[in-house]
Amino acid sequence: MNFDDFCAIVKKEKPAAKAELLKAFRKLDPANKGYILHDDFTRIFTTRGEKMSAEEVSAVLRLADVNSGGRLDYNKFCNKFFSTCDQCAKDAAEKLETNIRAKRQQFGSQIETSPERSTSPRNQRFNDGDTTPRKVESKSPRPSSARNYKGTASAVISMGPLKVSRHMEPSDLQDWPCARSRGCFFLEENGILSHHYRLQLTQKSTVYLTIKPLNLSRAEGKSSPWMCVDTALYVLKDSDGRGDPQVVSFTELRHKESYVWKGELGAGSYTLLPFTTGCRLRKNKKPITKEARLVYRDVSEDLQLTPDFRSALSDVFDMVDLDGSGFLSLEEYNFFELRSSGEKCDDDAWEVCKENFETKKNELTRKGFLDLNLMEANDREGDPSDLWVTLQSMGYNKALEMTEACPFVIDVYAEKSKPKLKAVSLESSSRLLQKLLCRSVLLKGDAKPMDGCEQVVVYTYKNDTRITSVIENKFDKKIVVQVNNDQSKNSVSSRGMSVFAVEVPGKSTSVSQHVMAVNEKLEWLYHCVHNVLP
Repeated sequence: MNFDDFCAIVKKEKPAAKAELLKAFRKLDPANKGYILHDDFTRIFTTRGEKMSAEEVSAVLRLADVNSGGRLDYNKFCNKFFSTCDQCAKDAAEKLETNIRAKRQQFGSQIETSPERSTSPRNQRFNDGDTTPRKVESKSPRPSSARNYKGTASAVISMGPLKVSRHMEPSDLQDWPCARSRGCFFLEENGILSHHYRLQLTQKSTVYLTIKPLNLSRAEGKSSPWMCVDTALYVLKDSDGRGDPQVVSFTELRHKESYVWKGELGAGSYTLLPFTTGCRLRKNKKPITKEARLVYRDVSEDLQLTPDFRSALSDVFDMVDLDGSGFLSLEEYNFFELRSSGEKCDDDAWEVCKENFETKKNELTRKGFLDLNLMEANDREGDPSDLWVTLQSMGYNKALEMTEACPFVIDVYAEKSKPKLKAVSLESSSRLLQKLLCRSVLLKGDAKPMDGCEQVVVYTYKNDTRITSVIENKFDKKIVVQVNNDQSKNSVSSRGMSVFAVEVPGKSTSVSQHVMAVNEKLEWLYHCVHNVLP
């Protein structure tokens, strides 16, 4: 078992709740005296359940502030237990952050773990027919400090404010058959995961597809904060089990909030793979000054969901409602369950759910979904711990702000064929995306061998909204490349740092970084220097 396996198992273990621990102790105290005699504690905890050793029992009974006169005050013990757990978690988080910070100082905020072996990708072709390399407008001279490095390459690109791209939408698009599905990007420590899709076409057809962030804000005229997150969509042709799918096309042009592609696709099955650079979907380090309330008790002492929590759950419902029908099928609900708990709801459990919560045509309504969460709160006697686990898995912070997720919507129009679009999984695709990105940049980008080290080539690709650089290492051995963006202006890197290092194994390619404008209404400057470290 490796560390990732261990983490996956621990994630499924729900932490103990204070209410549960107190409830267990009260079963040992039927008279509700608030304490347990030491002799009873020793007898019970060394003979039942997961038995404690004599040394462990002795350690508990030696705690001066929870023991007195041969009695254990279990209320005080529970308070001490959870305060100690909180302190341990805080200490562990601080230590982890220190380790991550040290790692970032060397390698940036994203570590490439799956470089692609070079296979002459420049000979491959995309269906859009454009194989002309994009030229970098200008190049800075080799810096005077370059003598400290094995090789260096620099590029300077001046980018103007974002303009509306030429609109590719067919004039009769409203008459074309259309398939739509929602989905979501979720930010995790080791990358970004999202829904993956299967597209079926029964005959060859001109296809127009778009992907854009999904605005869930219910306030008129107010936009959801994640609407600035960049989106893209790769279209892959299934390879019938023979290696990775082959890239057919990807969205390059942007129209308002949508990234679009238009072209011809033959009859058959395709995989649609959503992608975001991570420039604008990143960990929010803003401290939370006040934790939002999730539940309260009304005048009748009944537990109720707060308005803010109901609003957040309603947004979660819309995220999970992939077909936008206003109801959750078992399949849609299971995407939610896999994300929030790691387990699926089977047919029997779904039948129980339908018996207890409002459904229509065997699908869960919005009210039923809200009531289900209220039941969970009641099961925990008002303890919101499990509710927070659900919310945080869906990208919310403790202020009930969605900061680590970006819902999106995909539309596929086909002129001559009724398209079928279906979400088939929710997973990370970092390894495959690295390959696709490397291939597309090597195909369409400007290639610049490093001065003094021509076995290392930096490819730079740009479209209207982003710039991506890829490093190709033709040496047999691993190299380490320092990347410096200090002189860039009004720009943000997917690495989260202006200076970082990238490891590139021998005979392989790795994505160096993606860069976007901080403010798209203003000009921005990409000024990047790549240096091979000795």
